Amino acid sequence: MAGTEQRKLAAIMFTDMVGYSALSQRREALALELLEEHRGLVRRILAKHGGREVKTTGDGFLIEFPSALAAVQGAVAIQNAFHERDQLQPAERQIRLRIGIHVGDVVTREGDIHGDGVNIAARLEPLAPAGGICVSNAVYEQVRNKLEQAFASLGPAELKNIELPVAVHRVVMPWETLAERRRQKVETGWKPKRGAAAGRLNASKLAAAAAVVLLAGGLGWWFVHQSGQPTGQTTRAPTNAPTPVPENSPVPPDATYADQKSVAVLAFANLSDDKSNEYFSDGISEELLNALAKIPGLKVSARTSAFHFKGKDTPIPEIARELRVAYVVEGSVRKADTRVRITAQLIKAADGFHVWSDTFTRDLKDIFAVQDEIAGIIAKNLSLKLGVTSTAATVVNPDVLQLYFQGRQLWDVRSGEALEKMEAMMKRALELDSRFAPAEAGLAQVWVTRAFIRAAAAQHLEPELAQVESHANRAIELDPTSAEAFEALGTAALIRGRLSEAEAAFLKAVANNPNYATGWNKYAWLLERQGRVDAALVKYSLAQDLDPLVWSIHDGVSRGLLQVRRYAEAEKSLSQQETLPVVAPPTLANHSIALLFLGRTNEAKAKARQVAGGPLPGNWDLGLQEWCRGLAAWVLAETGERVEATAIAERLRTGAEGQRFAAGFALLALGREEEAYTALSAFPQQLIGYLWLLAQRHPRLSEDQHFGPLLEKLAASDAYRTLRETLTRMQTQPAPGK
Repeated sequence: MAGTEQRKLAAIMFTDMVGYSALSQRREALALELLEEHRGLVRRILAKHGGREVKTTGDGFLIEFPSALAAVQGAVAIQNAFHERDQLQPAERQIRLRIGIHVGDVVTREGDIHGDGVNIAARLEPLAPAGGICVSNAVYEQVRNKLEQAFASLGPAELKNIELPVAVHRVVMPWETLAERRRQKVETGWKPKRGAAAGRLNASKLAAAAAVVLLAGGLGWWFVHQSGQPTGQTTRAPTNAPTPVPENSPVPPDATYADQKSVAVLAFANLSDDKSNEYFSDGISEELLNALAKIPGLKVSARTSAFHFKGKDTPIPEIARELRVAYVVEGSVRKADTRVRITAQLIKAADGFHVWSDTFTRDLKDIFAVQDEIAGIIAKNLSLKLGVTSTAATVVNPDVLQLYFQGRQLWDVRSGEALEKMEAMMKRALELDSRFAPAEAGLAQVWVTRAFIRAAAAQHLEPELAQVESHANRAIELDPTSAEAFEALGTAALIRGRLSEAEAAFLKAVANNPNYATGWNKYAWLLERQGRVDAALVKYSLAQDLDPLVWSIHDGVSRGLLQVRRYAEAEKSLSQQETLPVVAPPTLANHSIALLFLGRTNEAKAKARQVAGGPLPGNWDLGLQEWCRGLAAWVLAETGERVEATAIAERLRTGAEGQRFAAGFALLALGREEEAYTALSAFPQQLIGYLWLLAQRHPRLSEDQHFGPLLEKLAASDAYRTLRETLTRMQTQPAPGK
């Protein structure tokens, strides 16, 4: 027998089905059915990654791979496959595995394998969370720079019958919770100081820490305001959120999760005889969303992302997955004269179970009261308590309500004509009821959007800002809980350069409604304006988690990643943005910048030419398009395409006055410094984050005699100093909590 033995180095994987023994005692037939399904799926994946099935171990596998890389890739593929499968299965039919991997010496004998390499892999498997993968340090050292996945260190573990402690690492899976990403030390991006001692855990404590089941799970473009959509696109995103995280918390911006206290309100179906009443069913849905958003501890997906699925036959589990929520509310509205019938149901996304459903028939004047009633029932079903309710009137004139809902629907269009009609409807609503706070807040939103548009052309803004402040203050007087009014007030203060006032207003907005993605987005914009880019990135990430399908929030995240020099993450984020429902010109322009900073010159040129060379997707404002073409010209100049860059820069430099600043970056890269600084002197403060990228690309820029005066003119000297201090601190210190 000894002649058949062979000693070799191999990567060993152990797997185990979570909860199989308990299930087999309760429902043996189901357990056996799932066991066979599990074996078939694992075997299909093994064949693709070079794995050799050594044997089955009851409800698990012992598998040999030719390399550590093949083993981890195979494990990730297995867990991804089961995760995707489970999204469409009820809880009792879900299959979750734990996987442990080690690489070491093994002895092969008659097809079986033995030795410490096998023993260590077997001891690592129980340390993995359900749906997770644990690997030894020997595996980690061989694969850490070869995979997209990040790793979290769990420290040294004392394993049974293994003489020395083994350093253990956990693979960070894509669906893990935001909270878990914050808590764990992720071994990419933020680095601890050299020599920092790792804590030592015994195996029992490590297993308890690792046993958590991981659940599935911006700066809006300057003049497009909250939603960042082009004319004609659905846009608004008013809405509560997770508990605010510390400013410098290193939250991975792509972290996704499905908090069990989370819900999305889909657009209710319009069952009225008059199909033009769709604005009314949309309004009902939105007001219910707003009522739920004020429930403490409940995460509510923003309207813009939730309404993306309107009119589409998308399965509930898929919707929940994209919106990162555990529950979905859907329903219908039938309106007849002054009466309305609302049917609503709360659905658990994991298994499609209808937790609650009911029908409410009310007078239109009581519509806000019935929405509070529905919100209360949903809160009770999720074991939550209602928070502070709005002080706006709960009894409303039906004509006022109709005007308000019609105006809000126009808000989704955002064209100049639509804003004029919305303004007229809100004013008419206030003529009928001068104390209707939502209409005052709506007027503040109209005027703040106009201010953004005019700011792009460097026009005088005092009339618009005065209107914003007047209507926002009146809305707050009538309803101190109005998050939208505080956000509008903060935006006006930010445009005026009153940064302390702006910060106070934004913080009040998100305190009133922690699910208000636009409030977090605007607060992030303020932090970016101040040079506090690490804190800005955290707030952009919060907004993104609440409104995951809106390009403008993703734009803030990717720009923040560029500013903190996490270029590869930024490029990955931008690639994902190009799959969103709306692909905006800034997405393409920023992608070219990310590729430039990564040194991927040919790809950067191609992306820049896509922006510069022809019509851009969507019906976007000309100022936005020209600014993006200016960025494209900068990238082309930086990559040696001087003729193309010069042609674009000349056209911008001699074009409309409000767009000449867009030529500045390219002119600087072309060596035409005097002309560049003349153009940049009109640089909008809304875009100051791009100036940080320019300085990052040209480190000696701060020594240029023109740069200091430019910062003074733009009132950005303090912000630039803060930016440099922030980046220095991030380079020399570990992230908080590490």
